[in-house]
Amino acid sequence: MSASATVKHEDLIVIDQCCPLWYNGAAQPPTYFERLKAGGYTAFASTVGGARNASDTFRQIGVWLQYIREHNDLILVRTAKDIERAKREKKLGVIFDFQGTEPLEDSLDLVDSFKAVGVNVIQLAYNARNRFASGSEEERDDGLSRLGKRLVKRMNDARVIVDCAHTGKRSTLDAVEHSERTVIISHANCKAVLDISRNITDEEIKAIAANKGVIGVLSYPPFVAKPQQPTIDDYINHIDHIANLVGIDHVGIALDYFHYQSPWLSEEGQLVIWNEMCEKGAWDPEQYTRPPWVYPLGIETPDKLGNLTVRLGERGYKADDIRKIMGGNWMRIYRDIWGE
Repeated sequence: MSASATVKHEDLIVIDQCCPLWYNGAAQPPTYFERLKAGGYTAFASTVGGARNASDTFRQIGVWLQYIREHNDLILVRTAKDIERAKREKKLGVIFDFQGTEPLEDSLDLVDSFKAVGVNVIQLAYNARNRFASGSEEERDDGLSRLGKRLVKRMNDARVIVDCAHTGKRSTLDAVEHSERTVIISHANCKAVLDISRNITDEEIKAIAANKGVIGVLSYPPFVAKPQQPTIDDYINHIDHIANLVGIDHVGIALDYFHYQSPWLSEEGQLVIWNEMCEKGAWDPEQYTRPPWVYPLGIETPDKLGNLTVRLGERGYKADDIRKIMGGNWMRIYRDIWGE
């Protein structure tokens, strides 16, 4: 019997570790949330801190907290049990994360301040070098700074997950070496499958796995495959590579659906964003290729995520493997770091 016949998508705990669809209240969130529900989501990580200072980030979190308070179908995720509750009550769990350390400014005390309002995952860099680490787009990566090593320790103590997505190779390896808790790469694909600087090496994958971590495979088109619109099988090829290299326990999903993609923003609007990000140096145009950004055929938008469960079964993944990929592996880390 095939795996697709033994596991139903609606029965899974489905966790997307990178889904910044609603960013700073930039669009109409109910449209997105209905798509997530239709896709069988249990929880998703929403970026509440990017290239912002502490004050702006606290304001953005305030917008989110008010919205969650006013909508009974959402739950702020602080512990693993909140995700179990979301599944049981058919609600959506919201995980607060940072893509970059700008909200911390130069104060490690802010790690605890943000933890107190629900920030559970902090990414050490976003492509560029900062005071803590180097990003994946830098030509030279000097690894973690002394302050960066102290940041990792502070995050460990506060039970905030250390995330090395968008982070340079040496900085990632340093983070694994110096962290007392599991390190993740929330969203990245495999350089062995598509050789671009944003994708990660086998050495990084092995280091994360040795640390009992998880890599979330993302579906942002330029990082999946060369065609303008990849396919669901192109996406699964990255899952295959990680699973074959280090085992099924170290791969999850992090689709990276965001509000600038098709169909939510026109190609003209996407070009404006692309030009802005490239001009300020946040994106390398050779890696972050020109729009349109049409996500892989079969999983173009989050409401179609059930197709991934089916296709994984058709590709030979067993029911238990699918449960781990779609959310079980993330839950293991949440229980260990955030607690029950």
